[in-house]
Amino acid sequence: MTRTVIVWLALGFGLGRLPKAPGTFGSLLGIVWFVALSYLSSLSLFLAAVSVSFFLGVWICTQAELILKQHDPGCIVIDEIVALPIAGLGWVLWYLQSGGGDTRVLQHLDWGSGLWLISIFALFRFFDIAKPWPVGISQKLDRGWGVMTDDLLAGIYVALLSYSVRWLYAMSGIG
Repeated sequence: MTRTVIVWLALGFGLGRLPKAPGTFGSLLGIVWFVALSYLSSLSLFLAAVSVSFFLGVWICTQAELILKQHDPGCIVIDEIVALPIAGLGWVLWYLQSGGGDTRVLQHLDWGSGLWLISIFALFRFFDIAKPWPVGISQKLDRGWGVMTDDLLAGIYVALLSYSVRWLYAMSGIG
């Protein structure tokens, strides 16, 4: 892979070069990635795609840091892109548990699913920016591991929170 392609991928196909809020735009592309992965028919395929994209992201971020000669520059947004499906995992798991049958939770978008997507996006941005423990300290990991792990952890927080909210909603008798 050429240096240009590596940097282009790390910068989310150029979104990282936007002058304002590149992480937010990377997260929006992450929603697109999540929607694409939601068309996979099994949880195993979904998790495999998320895992492969995470480890590929670590490698790309490591290479991009070396090329750009910077540690975790704000222009690298592949970490946000890859982490959004992780943030959506709570929703996918709830859908499967409630009888959805496969991970294609987004095939029939409605207002409710649109609100969940917006909530997942907003919560992810909150946890990515606020960096609660251990999200913030994970950035100190070496190279691409630090770049990717903080977003992985932010995504896990969102997945746990969204699953818990769905569970509480169901237990309340309303849903």
